[in-house]
Amino acid sequence: MNHVNRYNKPNIVFILIDDMGWKDLSCYGSDFYETPNIDKLAEDGMLFTDAYAACPVCSPTRASIMSGKYPARVGVTDWIGAHTRGKLIDAPYVKYLPLEEKSLAQALKEGGYNTWHVGKWHLGTEEYYPDKHGFDVNIGGCHLGHPAKGYFSPYDIENLSDGIDGEYLTDRITNEAIRLINNNDGKPFFLNLWHYTVHTPIEAKYEDIKRFEEKAKKLGINKVKCIEEGEFFPCNYKKHLKVQRRIMQSDSVYAAMIYNLDWNIGRLMKVLEEKEQLENTVVIFTSDNGGLATAEGSPTCNAPLSEGKGWMYEGGVREPLIVRWPDVVAPGSICYEPVTSPDFYPTILKIAGLPLIPEQHMDGKSFEALLRGSDSFQRGPIFWHYPHYGNQGGTPGCAIRVGDYKLIEFSEDNRLELYNLREDISEEKNLADKLPELALEMHERLIVWRNSIEAKIPAPNPEYCPLR
Repeated sequence: MNHVNRYNKPNIVFILIDDMGWKDLSCYGSDFYETPNIDKLAEDGMLFTDAYAACPVCSPTRASIMSGKYPARVGVTDWIGAHTRGKLIDAPYVKYLPLEEKSLAQALKEGGYNTWHVGKWHLGTEEYYPDKHGFDVNIGGCHLGHPAKGYFSPYDIENLSDGIDGEYLTDRITNEAIRLINNNDGKPFFLNLWHYTVHTPIEAKYEDIKRFEEKAKKLGINKVKCIEEGEFFPCNYKKHLKVQRRIMQSDSVYAAMIYNLDWNIGRLMKVLEEKEQLENTVVIFTSDNGGLATAEGSPTCNAPLSEGKGWMYEGGVREPLIVRWPDVVAPGSICYEPVTSPDFYPTILKIAGLPLIPEQHMDGKSFEALLRGSDSFQRGPIFWHYPHYGNQGGTPGCAIRVGDYKLIEFSEDNRLELYNLREDISEEKNLADKLPELALEMHERLIVWRNSIEAKIPAPNPEYCPLR
């Protein structure tokens, strides 16, 4: 039986994980990490195989979700606070989510929803915090991109009081979300649950770490070489260092972080059930960019996808996406259609039964029809523009996906790479020379799009001096 609130609108829980890779869940093929509660979401809902973040780093994707626009149109094209140089000079970017954008939260608030933000924000300083963008409640959302003091209290995170010494941040964020649900006044709610995990620092509870240390020993992977040293970094401040590529999932602390996250997702779902709201709640679970696989400890591996966070390849932008919508989404269904971050805005409005705002979410296309089982959805091309050096080894570039094909233009040398993702998910076979007409056609579409939104282009660096 559905327990529908008096407004006859579903609650919406949007769970955004920080830096979670496409293969960081058991239901996406991980053999080392354990995620039974998130797997249950997939069993009860729809799992997307080709869901994308709008950028290979966090702030742009977050701005895209909130605005329904590509990051380059909003102007937030790098994680806020970043500044790097290499052969090129980073393009300028906006360091906040502009107040002129009518956020998804604002639209839902006007539509009768209680709007709550819990967790990471990273979309500007205080004048651009969640409460300035339509959220009734802001817990833990501030300018921080990660828990600088670590995952154990005292956290020193603005808008989140410290807990007892040793309290774990992911537990606390979940507790705050549960408190809001328990105290809701009967109106439909939009819970924007943006966890800080699994961003660095990689820290977890002792007992969870021990669980995966023992598992690694049983599997025999604790003694296997898991990191391969690669090329020198292309950005100036790290050009004396080499990329460190993780080639298998075996980091016990990272596995423990994911295990704890999964436990907390289970706690949240249990509370929804106890409050008789589970069958009237749409749960969306996804990530803001690819897993950290080539630097900063390289805690995870995205294989068979190439590279990870900070790169234009699939490992940097392809994400897990699960949607649970009782009585609408067929349990255990799988969707192979590509979707991307701007699409959440119109999709959520459709789910909520609210009118679309095409002048706002102009780059998003509702995939509500996919959730209802329709095969008539036509997304059209998906674009990326990242005119920056990633801290993880990636270089400035832009890309387009049309159907099964993805073309990347690398800004340093204007090199083109073309891949058939359906046949070559690892992006190992560059088809640009074999299919020159297709490469040219896709490149022209990319240029037209880039010009149409007046995307900023990185300039040559006259002071560039390679290490060798």
